[in-house]
Amino acid sequence: MISRHLYSLIILSAILLSACKPADQSSSGTPAQKTDKLQVYVANYPLKYFAERLGGDAVDVKFPAPADEDPAFWQPDDATINAYQSADLILMNGATYSKWAEKVTLPESKLVDTSAGFNAQFIEIKADSTHSHGPGGEHSHNGTAFTTWLDFIQAIQQAETVSGALQELVSKDAVEQIKSRMALLKAELESFNQRLLTCGSRLNHAPLVASHPVYHYWARRYGFNLQSVLWEPEVVPDEKAMASLKALLAKHPAKWMIWEGTPAPESVAKLEAIGVKSLVFDPCGNVPDEGDFMSVMKANIDGFEKAFHRP
Repeated sequence: MISRHLYSLIILSAILLSACKPADQSSSGTPAQKTDKLQVYVANYPLKYFAERLGGDAVDVKFPAPADEDPAFWQPDDATINAYQSADLILMNGATYSKWAEKVTLPESKLVDTSAGFNAQFIEIKADSTHSHGPGGEHSHNGTAFTTWLDFIQAIQQAETVSGALQELVSKDAVEQIKSRMALLKAELESFNQRLLTCGSRLNHAPLVASHPVYHYWARRYGFNLQSVLWEPEVVPDEKAMASLKALLAKHPAKWMIWEGTPAPESVAKLEAIGVKSLVFDPCGNVPDEGDFMSVMKANIDGFEKAFHRP
């Protein structure tokens, strides 16, 4: 028989041994599972798509912006900023895209500006008015145009920068896989670029109007003669908005309005009443409700080709 005193000592020893067990061991004494995936935080959905497609199983990509906000004007909370700072790699869009990043310190050793390679081609905007959409509050589009990836040559450059940043941090086997994936992605983006160049040639500088000032690089690359208003797809234009549009059309007689998202049926009807048709070209800055970046862009271009009579 074991005395009560000896029994107590045995129990106490077991408790102490358990408490002293290394934190990285499981209850069986074997090392606990640790992820070897790169923790990558990104500024917008196009970068999330590029990083996931190129990195594959080697990366864990985080894009914490809410689905109902424009990532360009979103303000992360302190915990989210800390998560960015703790990541293995931070992929930013550049071109003043993430307004919040101007107010915080991110570790330069982890930070990659994916548009830095073409910053000499940035477009500067002079916009006096402010407006709001979503929960982000009032903002202006004054300053540097930031929807860089809608020029698919620039999108390729951004993807190549992502590819290079990932290759520096992964195994040799993963490097070759990333290079192979980048070649396929580049070919698809080049195809999109060529199709839009054809659309631009077919339009031959015919005037277009956009519902929002986010198409600067797109219009420049593909030769679209574009002027913009400050409308939202879900908001039906009032009399003042319609009067401003009519004044614009008197100088810039567009027959098509390009929308960021599917417009309200009432908006479409109001435009058709003054001879303007509606066409969606979704910039895809946030995660789409369906599909992915490439399927959204394909749908955008399919719609353009249909509207302007692809042979």
